[in-house]
Amino acid sequence: MKLKEFARQLQGTAANLALRMPISWVNILAGAPITVDGRTLDTRAQWFLQLLARSGQQPMHMLGVAQARIEFDLFQPLLSGRPAPVGEIVDRTIAGPGGRLRVRIYRPAGSVARLLPTILYLHGGGWAIGSLEAYDLPCRFFCARSGCAVVAVDYRLAPEHRFPAALDDCLAAFRWVATESEALGIDPDRIVVAGDSAGGTLAAVVSQQARGEPRTPCLQWLIYPATDLGAETPSRASCGEGFLLTRADMEWFRSLYLDDPDQLADPRVSPLRAPDLAGLPPALIFTAGLDPLRDEGQAYAERLSAAGVKTVHREFDSLIHGFVGMRGALQAAARAMDDMVTGLRHELARLGR
Repeated sequence: MKLKEFARQLQGTAANLALRMPISWVNILAGAPITVDGRTLDTRAQWFLQLLARSGQQPMHMLGVAQARIEFDLFQPLLSGRPAPVGEIVDRTIAGPGGRLRVRIYRPAGSVARLLPTILYLHGGGWAIGSLEAYDLPCRFFCARSGCAVVAVDYRLAPEHRFPAALDDCLAAFRWVATESEALGIDPDRIVVAGDSAGGTLAAVVSQQARGEPRTPCLQWLIYPATDLGAETPSRASCGEGFLLTRADMEWFRSLYLDDPDQLADPRVSPLRAPDLAGLPPALIFTAGLDPLRDEGQAYAERLSAAGVKTVHREFDSLIHGFVGMRGALQAAARAMDDMVTGLRHELARLGR
């Protein structure tokens, strides 16, 4: 381990201890509550943001791609909590549009089902950062708590591989899971396409692109997705600074991902701009209240509902973007993840009724 990485782990431990202070102390240290758009920031999240600011941590867009990837892969596991127990984890590669594509398969412990419901999980990170390693703990959690297998996809990243490389990889991974389901011990009728942030965008587009194919997702599970990369929404203005993900970060990620501003109108980039959303899988959409992406996630839920797609939308109004990676540090994030998995289990249980 490099000295810099060791130092960062120590800093992460100290930050975790600070975050676990009694709430009465945090209430004092965090200062006056922050309220935006009628939503009050969770006190521990507010304290976390203050600790991050005091650490001198630079925003993503100022780090450069290589360093941002290192920072993100170190940051996520420090705040993601203890590893949830799973039965098996297997790394393998499959044929992808750009060569061999790495996937990681998680299976729940103690399952006796011959064919498991499965979550195809597409990680976040602005299409430019994030990895199987960064999302290992959330994927373990989703597997253990849902009773589903999880297939995490290590899709190609920008700027080395710009749009549509990531989407092509995710579509290939879905089609592979659907085609090889029996051999993998997966129920082909219960494949959930899921993701957070940029991964939520990809999950929404995979659901659109797979419409009409022999196998389609049974459910799309979208966690604070970006659904219109060219949008100018109220939440982008009110929450675009000071809540971890900033407008400058989003513009940087967009510049890495796309070659041409005209691509913003492509529904494969901005799924909210698809002319027709009828016939898509049922959707579970979860957004965060203090998140610049909040409004477009809600807008996508409303358009799906208007198109006749069964849609459940819930906003965790006190949380910030990225809370999937904060289960071990923020109690409100842990509760939100429990609630999301409960919602997923409920919808899977209703399938076929």
